[in-house]
Amino acid sequence: MTANQNSAGQKPDMKLFWACFIALVATSFVFAVRANTLGQIQGDLGLSEAQKGNISGAGMWPFALSIIFFSLVVDRIGYKLVALFAITCHTISLLLTLRANSYESLYWATLLIAVANGTVEAFVNPVVATMFHREKAKWLNILHAGWPAGMALGALATVMFQSQTWQFKYGMCFVPLVIYALLIIPRVFPLNERVAAGVSYLDMLREVGAVGFFILTALTVPAVSQMMNQEASWGLVFGIAGVVAVVVGFLTKSLGNWLFIFVLITIGPLATTELGTDGWMPELLKLSGPAGMSGEQLVSFATWVFIYTSVVMTVLRFYAGPIVHKFSPIGLLVVGTVVAILGLLFLSKATGYVIIAAATVYAFGKAFLWSTTLGLVSEQFPKGGALTLNGVSAVGVLFLGVLGSPLIGYQQDVILDKQLAKEQPALYEKIVGEPKGSIFGEAPSLNQDKVAVLGAEDQAVLTDAQATSKRGMFTAIAILPAFMLICYLVMFFYFKSRGGYKPVAIHE
Repeated sequence: MTANQNSAGQKPDMKLFWACFIALVATSFVFAVRANTLGQIQGDLGLSEAQKGNISGAGMWPFALSIIFFSLVVDRIGYKLVALFAITCHTISLLLTLRANSYESLYWATLLIAVANGTVEAFVNPVVATMFHREKAKWLNILHAGWPAGMALGALATVMFQSQTWQFKYGMCFVPLVIYALLIIPRVFPLNERVAAGVSYLDMLREVGAVGFFILTALTVPAVSQMMNQEASWGLVFGIAGVVAVVVGFLTKSLGNWLFIFVLITIGPLATTELGTDGWMPELLKLSGPAGMSGEQLVSFATWVFIYTSVVMTVLRFYAGPIVHKFSPIGLLVVGTVVAILGLLFLSKATGYVIIAAATVYAFGKAFLWSTTLGLVSEQFPKGGALTLNGVSAVGVLFLGVLGSPLIGYQQDVILDKQLAKEQPALYEKIVGEPKGSIFGEAPSLNQDKVAVLGAEDQAVLTDAQATSKRGMFTAIAILPAFMLICYLVMFFYFKSRGGYKPVAIHE
């Protein structure tokens, strides 16, 4: 049997693969369009900053939660039904978005888009892992080239039609949606590798185990609470997570595969390093961009740098096969993390056009981290089926929302506060605000009313300080990939002690 044959000895359906690829393009295309039109929507619908933040949250939490839900049932109800559900949700949500005329209507439309996006993620990963079960890491990397490709195309579309209404820009999301729908509908989906091998549902749960479900639940509860505009105490969070872990432990008699738990611990910092840092890049570019640029020029510059780095990542993932073969998935994670750390440190010092070079190094570093992690999980835990493969993605997104993004914001506030207090004490006394509560304790803040009435000279000083502090944030965030590097090195030497990295056969 060749590497391009499935377990039944048949060649993979490449039309199905490209359908999955374009489905992933469609999800990130919507992400990019929303990110680049939210300011325009805010002005049109009169949204407050809090409402704007809620819209962003509605686009993330259901994404992770739908991944978890469908990962538990996709092997039972079949990939085709899940794919059709994703197409239906995408269609309805985009139509609702185009008709949105208030915060409430836009919120629910965005929430449904997130459900559709998470549903796509829930079926494309196990489908591709099943189709290419002998080259999972390679083909999952190629599949996930669709994510930066969609981000680049979505951002490019909003730039090209910058003068158009936000409804027109959202309408462009129908292009990838129609393409992947037309490709998906006639396709016959394979039986999941786990199901075909006769591995039971209970054995799938055992791979995740009590500890894995504790982590999943501990991140899911605060996510659901935030969706409901409620705040869950950590006592309640850990209490519910503990009950779920005990129940799962009783049913499965398993704490979970220790290596899988190890990967779960690294995916949160990975998501924050990649996706969380991306969210701060536009602000860095606006404050530290080329001299002589201002206003719309800096916004445009930030968008083009984002498109450029997304294209770099797309190309790298498309040619992941030889790279994965040379380094092995765990070796590639080690190398990628080292380059990502160097890229973050470079970004912390870069200004002007040098930012492009720093962003390039960072893009090279992060390009393979997420997709290669999925490849490693699919190759090492085949008995876990869709649950282990998609559970990793869900934990990463949930960690980013619950801990990662707040951590970046907290670090930003702390760095700026220390810098102003040390270097501009007179200005600091003028604008220092009351500490605000955060998940990491009290965070320093500035009094925005006092900031608004500063003179031009003080405003310039504050802007410079904010630019410096945002660059300093990249140094602080580099701690996360440094932690990941330690974990990856532990796994690297573990595999080396066992004769080197080898994919696990599902019957082992």
